[in-house]
Amino acid sequence: MNPRPIRVLVADDHLVVRFGLTSIIDQQADMQVVAQASTGREVIDLYRTHRPDVTLMDLRMPGLNGDEAIAAICQEDPKARVIVLTIHRGDEAVHRAIRAGARGYLLKDVPFQDLLAAIRSVHEGHHCIPAELAGAIADRMGHEELTPREIDVLKLIASGLSNKLAGERLEITENAVKHHVTAILGKLGAQDRTHAVMLALDRGIIHLDEVDLRNP
Repeated sequence: MNPRPIRVLVADDHLVVRFGLTSIIDQQADMQVVAQASTGREVIDLYRTHRPDVTLMDLRMPGLNGDEAIAAICQEDPKARVIVLTIHRGDEAVHRAIRAGARGYLLKDVPFQDLLAAIRSVHEGHHCIPAELAGAIADRMGHEELTPREIDVLKLIASGLSNKLAGERLEITENAVKHHVTAILGKLGAQDRTHAVMLALDRGIIHLDEVDLRNP
């Protein structure tokens, strides 16, 4: 009698990506895709319904972000096995996903055989994080974390707003914005505002789709 296949939930907001992953996984004799999700909320609902052995998901999802969905799933089911499959290699992105409860973190350019091996490994109870990304997590431990308010200020800086306009948008004083900017520069080790934005984008603290590049 053949053992039960590894039941996989695939979550990505791009249909073509979901189709490709599902096709590859379903070709494996020991795997089966049981559901597909296109939003963060949907992946939580489908997890509750199907209780997959492994959840394979992107970080950038509509509605709830991937790390928020992972945290919700792992809070309900501490034994959940989630693998992140994303384009984001920044240390902050990796840190957030692992902190939320992900057991694997892979980049979307990973060879298919490595992805399938990761699914099998995580299903067996192991963690799967490539060495270069594990190094990013180690580097992240040396950085002080930005507060949610500092991240809000950073996004507005990235959008090109002055301290005065950022203060108006956040309904705080210009001096308060200046205080936050000083803290941001110190925590990121940035030379100026532009450098801070570049570092934040590189590390995955903020993302371009969170930044309004239109004139304020």
